[in-house]
Amino acid sequence: MLSRVANCLYWMSRYIERAENTARIVDVNLQLLLELRNLNDERLAEHWMPVVESTGDQEAFEKLHKKATGQAVTEFLVFQPENPNSIVSSICLARENARMVRDQITVEFWEELNRVYLFLRSPEARKVWRQSPSEFFQQIKSASLHLVGIGYATILHNEGWWFSQAGKFIERADKTSRILDVHYRSLPERGMPGSVSQAEALGWSAVLRSCSAWDAYKSLHGAEIHPRYVAEFLLFNEDFPRSARFCVGELNGALRRISGTPSGKFCNESEKLAGRLEAELQFSTVEEIFQQGLHFYLDQFQDKLNSIGNALFDAYIFQGFSNEGTEMMIQQEEQQQQFQSR
Repeated sequence: MLSRVANCLYWMSRYIERAENTARIVDVNLQLLLELRNLNDERLAEHWMPVVESTGDQEAFEKLHKKATGQAVTEFLVFQPENPNSIVSSICLARENARMVRDQITVEFWEELNRVYLFLRSPEARKVWRQSPSEFFQQIKSASLHLVGIGYATILHNEGWWFSQAGKFIERADKTSRILDVHYRSLPERGMPGSVSQAEALGWSAVLRSCSAWDAYKSLHGAEIHPRYVAEFLLFNEDFPRSARFCVGELNGALRRISGTPSGKFCNESEKLAGRLEAELQFSTVEEIFQQGLHFYLDQFQDKLNSIGNALFDAYIFQGFSNEGTEMMIQQEEQQQQFQSR
């Protein structure tokens, strides 16, 4: 497979996943405001700024907006073209990458991606947004899930498929960790948190809903909301498709399907790092995480995901180009991953 094709499939999948996750985050936090009444400007900023921070775009936001109001944050995360990680930008970039590899995807997949792209670029998107933000986000989430289903059912599960899977699960694991990190300021720097207030419980339930984890979490813990249980579920549950452990396991498997390397061995740096991270998640406990500090751990986790992504590009994407072509690809990859270094 050409390195260019692998690069496009990888980023196409990442951008689709990014758009869906952003839709979940903004939708849940808009709904949470209905539960938090009588908030002044300062409290509203305290509510919205962590949402921006969870996407890694704080610096870009502050260049464009003076205050973290609901209108400013939602515009920035949903429609603003100057934000390369907004929903509109993500879908546009996903479509552009898909257009470059039309022969690798099916007509059904292309038509659905093109449909949501045209919707977001039309006046109808703003109209739906003004009338019902919840309906707007539901359309984005449904389109993303539809694309996942169409891809699984119609696209060949060959080498290109596994590159797209690697991109999807790196993105999903990163976003789960960032969503979990939204309320780190309410936690002690180190050690297990104590009891939580009703407002804090609402915040942690919003974290679960942002990951579509509320129903799955309740099946294990009922209605009891505590940071310990939330962190344990989103980091270590081996059966929930958006947990860090599940995503890293799928990422590790995808990398090995690309190279044909069996489990327990590795042939490049990305496989070594992915296998090591999966083992760490398998043999870690939530008590150990809180002992070193949840925020510190999640920062380290995101750095490890970035290292896996960089190693994957070193192994498969950059090596097939001349020096000039390699430099261009590095610049493109750095632009597309710029938010992760913040």
